[in-house]
Amino acid sequence: MRLSRRTIGLLILASGILFAALFIFRIQNGMADFEVNYKAGRRLWLNETLYRTVDEHYQFKYSPFSAALYLPLAFLPLPAAKGVWYAIVLFSIAWLLYLSSTLADRSGHQGFVLALLPGAILAKFFLRELQLGQINALVTAILVFMTYVLVKEETGFSAKQEISAGLLWGLAMALKPYALIFFPYFILKKKWQSLWPGFLFLALSLFVPTIFYGWSGNTVVLKEWSRSLSRSTPGLLNSQDNVSLLAFLVKWTGKQNLSVLLFAVALGCLALLVFVFIQKGKESSSPLLLDSALLLVLIPLISPLGWDYTFLSSILAVALVVKDFDFFPRPAKILLVCNFLVMALSIYDILGRRLYAAFMSRSVLTIDFLILVAALYYLRFQGRR
Repeated sequence: MRLSRRTIGLLILASGILFAALFIFRIQNGMADFEVNYKAGRRLWLNETLYRTVDEHYQFKYSPFSAALYLPLAFLPLPAAKGVWYAIVLFSIAWLLYLSSTLADRSGHQGFVLALLPGAILAKFFLRELQLGQINALVTAILVFMTYVLVKEETGFSAKQEISAGLLWGLAMALKPYALIFFPYFILKKKWQSLWPGFLFLALSLFVPTIFYGWSGNTVVLKEWSRSLSRSTPGLLNSQDNVSLLAFLVKWTGKQNLSVLLFAVALGCLALLVFVFIQKGKESSSPLLLDSALLLVLIPLISPLGWDYTFLSSILAVALVVKDFDFFPRPAKILLVCNFLVMALSIYDILGRRLYAAFMSRSVLTIDFLILVAALYYLRFQGRR
């Protein structure tokens, strides 16, 4: 479906007004996670400790480099800083929808549909990202743009494009370590021109805090970051909003030690399945797109602290499944429609407190996205992509 420029302009204007009103009347009083990061930016400038147990639930958990990202905003009053960050996250979401729809249908005939439907299916996750003032949309947009660069490179080797993709990957890793999921993939695909720039960028990012803390102080702050993660992670595994595979197992077994063992087995099985998936992709003329979509879906599943809104990383996978929906057999279509409805409608305001708590305590969303993973497998093994 192609839209006229005038229609596109009106839609952008209407969306701008809607999201501006949403910020003014609803979101600006929230953005709790952004406030944590904003405070970290101020602490970095003042050479203060970033990781403090007295902050309790609202501890800063990202790398010191991530705190540097928020440093410019720390010079603004908090309400103004919230407005700027809200605009950045909103732009990241719009960019994600555009990139995903463009990659899913490179002919451009279904661009609008492939932005609208996946966006509607994952709307609750995007809105939660905005409400909290999180950084996942920005990091995912960087990774999907990295995919866009590499997909273009598939048509003909270009060292410049591979290096550019590697730098984007390095930036994503520096902001959120979960981007490391592409490391074994790049090794399997022999993307050496992406590997070294990525790790060079990551290594350099670890030294950015020396500008504020000095060499010895930087060592201290990196150790504090490591200790902060090790202390806070175990207590959050049975959190209602944690939808990782590890949290799923903890919720269903009620035994953390057993769950860790089962999680290790599950990771081994997943690694084998991903390897087979990638090997099968060698029969495709352009396998990287589906490979990347799979890895992006797996990020919240294999991260010990995979919060529900992190599933926005599945936007590319959802766009690909919607694009190839007619390729699935009828029973699979029914299952996928039901699955997408559960993703879209599992909202607190719709389900109510009791039903929503039961839904999240059983980590149903984890099952939903495992079904999405299965759909990607079907497309690969049926030779669709």
